[in-house]
Amino acid sequence: MRVIAWLVEGTWPACVDAVRTHAPAPAEVVLLHVSGPEAAGLAHGAFAGLLGRGHPERDPGALLETLGGSSAAGLLDAAAERLGRPCVREERSGRVERQVVAAADGADLLVLARDGDRSRLGPRSLGPAARFAVDHAPCPVLLVWPEPAPDLATLPPPPPRP
Repeated sequence: MRVIAWLVEGTWPACVDAVRTHAPAPAEVVLLHVSGPEAAGLAHGAFAGLLGRGHPERDPGALLETLGGSSAAGLLDAAAERLGRPCVREERSGRVERQVVAAADGADLLVLARDGDRSRLGPRSLGPAARFAVDHAPCPVLLVWPEPAPDLATLPPPPPRP
């Protein structure tokens, strides 16, 4: 059995705890972190557009890429320690939702946490990338709340009958 745990800043402990609870001991566990191109890409573009291309050594995008990589490595280290069993650490970059779906190819389970509005039950508790991963994953998905789930009273009222 191969289990992929998609780790995102702020919600990763819930995913790791779900793997500890639901993945059998002999399962191969992959801790996945995906860095999107947004921040570094914006910095590269702003530097090129506003300050010119004459001094590539001053481009802040390269620094942001380096900082993002060290942040991902730290998150994966903390997650592996919390998991407390052998695992594979995988870092990817690119369109986050597509990288997660690609990583889940051939997996037996994808574990991810809700990342939208977590104050009430419902579809808005999933952000766009998580919604895409849930809708397109080529394997079963375990969707977890990063904190206790909201009360059932947060369900929207049923639609009026015509």
